[in-house]
Amino acid sequence: MDVRSQIAMVFHLDKCIGCHTCSIACKNIWTDRRGTEYMWWNNVETKPGTGYPTRWEDQNKYAGGWETSNGDLQLKSTSKRKVVFNIFHNPHMPTMDDYYEPWTYDYQHLFNAPEGSDQPTARPISMVTGEFINIESGPNWDDDLGGSPVYAENDPNLAGLTPEQRQQLFAVERLVFFYFPRICNHCSNPACVASCPSGALYKRGEDGIVLLDQKRCRGWRSCIAACPYKKVFFNWSTGKSEKCILCFPRVETGQAPACFHSCVGRIRYLGVLLYDASRIEEVAKLPDDQLVEGQRSMLLDPFDPAVIAGARANGVTESTIESAQKSPVYQFVKVWKIALPPHIEFRTLPMLFYVPPMSPVMSHMEEKTKEHNSEELFHDIEEARVPMKFLANLFGAGHEGKVRYALKKQKAVRWYRRALTVGDVDLAVALRMLTEADCTPEEADAIYKLTSLCSFDDRFVIPPAHREEAIQMFEDPLEHKQGAGFGFLSVPHRGM
Repeated sequence: MDVRSQIAMVFHLDKCIGCHTCSIACKNIWTDRRGTEYMWWNNVETKPGTGYPTRWEDQNKYAGGWETSNGDLQLKSTSKRKVVFNIFHNPHMPTMDDYYEPWTYDYQHLFNAPEGSDQPTARPISMVTGEFINIESGPNWDDDLGGSPVYAENDPNLAGLTPEQRQQLFAVERLVFFYFPRICNHCSNPACVASCPSGALYKRGEDGIVLLDQKRCRGWRSCIAACPYKKVFFNWSTGKSEKCILCFPRVETGQAPACFHSCVGRIRYLGVLLYDASRIEEVAKLPDDQLVEGQRSMLLDPFDPAVIAGARANGVTESTIESAQKSPVYQFVKVWKIALPPHIEFRTLPMLFYVPPMSPVMSHMEEKTKEHNSEELFHDIEEARVPMKFLANLFGAGHEGKVRYALKKQKAVRWYRRALTVGDVDLAVALRMLTEADCTPEEADAIYKLTSLCSFDDRFVIPPAHREEAIQMFEDPLEHKQGAGFGFLSVPHRGM
């Protein structure tokens, strides 16, 4: 057992209001430089929808992630033989059109335009070429466009839905969408790290954050094609790749990442997980229907004496072990089992998990009384506006069991709390729902408190960074005090 620590995250989609505050916070801090104009390390998508970059989930187009072949695990996009032929052209890398061409406006024209019969307007100017452009897309171009024949109907997660389900999903009376915020998943088995010929990408041993060494990057861009979530970007100005760094300078000082801190809906949770690194390859090779449970089995109980001993033997500090025992992520993922990884069939074993949304249910009014379509306790889980198959494609590698379990438990907790606080639900029925959802009243209270009544410290359990143990601490701080940002002394230059 190779016990390691990992800072992991949970996003509760039932609380996301699509305000994009997280995206703006990240943009203002990290990607406001030349060459990063089109980058959104954090973005919020509307589902169903094609996302950013367009159809990023379609690995037939982008060939991201891992695949199993003859019992071996291998990258889809590259290999030692392919990398030479892809030096000058990578067929699986998104183009600027798949993202969008960033623009600004000619504001000066508003003040300097000559007198005329029409009011002057600020024309859009490309931030890449500096020329006037016609805007055709943006990072959240399909925001709130549920039912759109251009975006929603081209969502790759619609695969496997019957024609009837597709028709129902886009019918006006059933029209629905939900928000899907995304950042780098800081995976346990990151394809971007494995694909880099220069070894510029690496996973920090102390907390599992995946970073990119700007000094070693040579602009091969294999990482961009290999990442199935398309969360590695190429800076066209410096010739280097860049990605989300999980705001590690903030995390090291006990602060939540900027997107987490600014989240209006308080959907984001951050904590430490202990996992068995020796099982990564074994789990990644499992069949699709076993991947979710396989990843859960890889996560270790931080209260287990054997796990604690293994963590200590690997140099995991006592404070990190204590943080793992208080981790909200561990509760959501391992204990309650209501948080699921996105597209785990890509086999990168993401360490960002999502609590699936409770879609609006179908009902009708009968003589001023709201009637449901069935008397079954969980009928609205099966008949929700977002088909179960769609959510399963997104969070269950196409298999509905894990998603159905998470949604049933969420609904049971809601009914139980409603029975206690409002009183319009019979408590006996609510308790029976808890039993059928594999949940106890004590667990329901814990879920309710961490979901609805959580404080800042409940949501973010950040371990001390122990920078005194880092190699950099053995260097003379006066000699390197002019260093800033990512730890290098000068701005990265294009080329070798």
